[in-house]
Amino acid sequence: MTKKQIWRQTTSVLLWAGVSLFWYLMFAIVWPYTSGKTNIDFLLTKQRIVHLDHYMWAFYLHIFSSLWILAAGLTQFSSTILRRKPALHRWIGRIYVAIILFVSAPAALVMSYYANGGWWSKASFAVLSVCWWWTTWRGYQAIRDKKIAAHRSWLIRSYALTLSAITLRVMQFGFATFTQLDPEFTYRLIAWPSWLLN
Repeated sequence: MTKKQIWRQTTSVLLWAGVSLFWYLMFAIVWPYTSGKTNIDFLLTKQRIVHLDHYMWAFYLHIFSSLWILAAGLTQFSSTILRRKPALHRWIGRIYVAIILFVSAPAALVMSYYANGGWWSKASFAVLSVCWWWTTWRGYQAIRDKKIAAHRSWLIRSYALTLSAITLRVMQFGFATFTQLDPEFTYRLIAWPSWLLN
């Protein structure tokens, strides 16, 4: 095995381990919402709007679908699955695309209108939702047109935007742990970098 192959394999294992860990942490964040309670965690900051059915539908659709999207997207970059099980790659890919296009990105767009942090954050999450939908759609269209390289490039962008859910929370944790800044201010501060950096 060459140094380059060892490096690629090590990087791949670390990436899988990192995203798997964050998937578990996201699961731990999402699980309490299965209770249906509206006075817990993030929803505590939304008490003025938890009575709005369209917001709550968007919220639950977005957070529960996010777990499937994170897991499905992670498998799509496995060259082993692509090489040995191309039908599985296509099946999981269709699920990933369908959930983003018809469930999670539209729900995120609805949620962006009510985002914490004022118009700056609202604009950021609205643009993120549209970009997430668009990159996923372009990736899907590229594979339909048999443009493999473009398909891969667009879906790497799509998954990078999917991972913004993790980036946002890592940034929030960092600011909460190492600064005394107001949470509302830090939310505005990280709204754009949390996905543009990805």
